Amino acid sequence: MRAFQPGDERSWDDFALAHPGGTFFHLSGWKRVIERAFRHRTHYLLAERGGIVTGILPLTHVKSLLFGSSLISNAFAVRGGPIAVDTESLSTLENEAARLMGALAVPILELRDFSTSRTGWASRSNLYATFRRMLDPSVEKNLKSIPRKQRAMVRKGMRNELRSEVDDGVDRLYRVYAESVRNLGTPVFAKSYFRILKEEFANCSDIVTVLYNDKALASVLNFYFRDEVLPFYGGGLANSAVGCCQ
Repeated sequence: MRAFQPGDERSWDDFALAHPGGTFFHLSGWKRVIERAFRHRTHYLLAERGGIVTGILPLTHVKSLLFGSSLISNAFAVRGGPIAVDTESLSTLENEAARLMGALAVPILELRDFSTSRTGWASRSNLYATFRRMLDPSVEKNLKSIPRKQRAMVRKGMRNELRSEVDDGVDRLYRVYAESVRNLGTPVFAKSYFRILKEEFANCSDIVTVLYNDKALASVLNFYFRDEVLPFYGGGLANSAVGCCQ
């Protein structure tokens, strides 16, 4: 077991892509994003055998006046817990994470994954929600798979000639996201965070913005991993949408 070093990016990401439990949030790029955007210290751990990676664990040390100090795998993500090819490597990673808790005087270790292999560890099943749905090559079949009431709203948007564009920058996304999040009473991330995300994941992300008469009504930042698309940050402007669709 050792700490991540510069130059490990390729072998780390190859492991995340090949492992059945690997997710977009295991990619090494998150290390640079978190360090640049939030200045949090990261502890990315590798288990190896014979020079071959057998497990990875991305950890972020988050310090907050409101929430205290914690080690999170992975911060600002919905997944990213330890993944390994065998129980020995998994145990090695988890034991090192527990050792780090003591060394850093951190009272909380949070592993954000769906693993049930750990016994005696406290767990909560109601913190995060996720869903997966297969996408059909046919647009019409995908539309028909949407529940009836929601499908009617989609068709209403089509009748009002809403259209979508892929953005090069984060400006329209951020305006829509920030207003939408503020309306929900949730703190807004800095715009620089979104720029850093787009820079780091330029080859596996895009921003899709929905417009009416050239005005942005909704926008979403999507991540792509293997055969999945993950709509992650986004929002919509309720007042504008009502005005255009009545």
